[in-house]
Amino acid sequence: MKLKLFLLLLIGLNCTVFAQKPEQLISKNDVERIIKTLSADDMQGRATFTPGIEKAARFIENEYKNIELLPLSGNTDYRQNFSMFRVTPAVTLVSVNNTILPAENVMAISGAASFNWGNDPDVEIVKIGAEKNFINEYRTLISSNKKTLVLVDPHFEALFKRLAARNQRGSISKEANPNQQLVFVLGDFSEVKAYAVKYTGKVEKLPLFNIAGMIPGKSKKEEYVVFSGHYDHLGIIKPVEGDSIANGADDDASGTTAVIELAKYYKKLNNNERTLIFVAFTAEEIGEFGSAYFATQIDPEKTIAMFNIEMIGKTSKFGPNTAFITGFERSDFGTILQKNLEGTSFKFYPDPYPQQNLFYRSDNASLAKVGVPAHTISTDQIDTDKLYHTVKDELSSLDVNNITATIRAIELSSRSIVSGKDTPKRIPKLEE
Repeated sequence: MKLKLFLLLLIGLNCTVFAQKPEQLISKNDVERIIKTLSADDMQGRATFTPGIEKAARFIENEYKNIELLPLSGNTDYRQNFSMFRVTPAVTLVSVNNTILPAENVMAISGAASFNWGNDPDVEIVKIGAEKNFINEYRTLISSNKKTLVLVDPHFEALFKRLAARNQRGSISKEANPNQQLVFVLGDFSEVKAYAVKYTGKVEKLPLFNIAGMIPGKSKKEEYVVFSGHYDHLGIIKPVEGDSIANGADDDASGTTAVIELAKYYKKLNNNERTLIFVAFTAEEIGEFGSAYFATQIDPEKTIAMFNIEMIGKTSKFGPNTAFITGFERSDFGTILQKNLEGTSFKFYPDPYPQQNLFYRSDNASLAKVGVPAHTISTDQIDTDKLYHTVKDELSSLDVNNITATIRAIELSSRSIVSGKDTPKRIPKLEE
């Protein structure tokens, strides 16, 4: 009798969960709690390689633990660990024709810890004249392994100094290439009779980690649906009115919150036929390195779709209860989502900002490159958003109702893909 009562109670609980609507399992209060925590000042803007992003990672891990997600296959915890190299130039002294150049007119790019040149016959001297395309020339040169002294015409002073300032902050790469030795100098050099270079840099191998968990599928365990957002942001930046913390509430605490809420929803529902992966990516802001690594760890042929969620904190261009999908024309992913929302008040639209190239600017691009129907869902009016990448991207600037409604819409629209009923068409491997 006790066993029968227990089974009836269990069946009743399951029926209650199945009968609940998204608004009952995805609550505005919980959405606000998560964003408030991730975008708080004590997270210090969640910049890559900082204590702030470590604190954010631990918070997300704890949420996954409470939801009872499983680590990815082969992992003992929720961290998907990898490493990258950071190269930061320290000192670069350059003289041309026996005259030492001002530091602001010098830019060195190298994976070496140090090098010295002195009228070296192995060094090629290249000039970028005013008639050339500086960016194209720059990109070609940094992809080579030649020792090169690059003379840059003063016509490009403003662009040169922007690149030099960015270079001083360091560069991130999979490997540090000591054979790459490039020195750019700004000035009007009609002839170079003599030169000398003394370069010292700092090469560090640093740890990175995505935070990923999963809910195994029932009948289609070997087919994967990915829900993602990035949890890194800019960190501490130039102060504005005494505030120097770029909190990243919309970009992308809102998307990370959606990932956590969707994990919680589908865990309670417990009826997913396909395996669901929930991942918070690192290092999106500095080159989408987290998603690029993730793409090497999954089988793209078994990855059915990717719902990447980026900046859903404000009403979209199309009004309340709407969002847009990047790369809509590349697969029938968006059409499937639209069909699943028929009869509701929410609508998905194609990306209205094709000139912004958004499909390539978020983590979906890493999986699209290997052929996965991978798209980003967003509501941001990127062409007019004055808070983007500023210290004003805070919780107070967001519409929590909009975020909650968008998360619920993603849940409803993803159901047929999660259940195995719909399979988005594969796309050609992406080449930018």
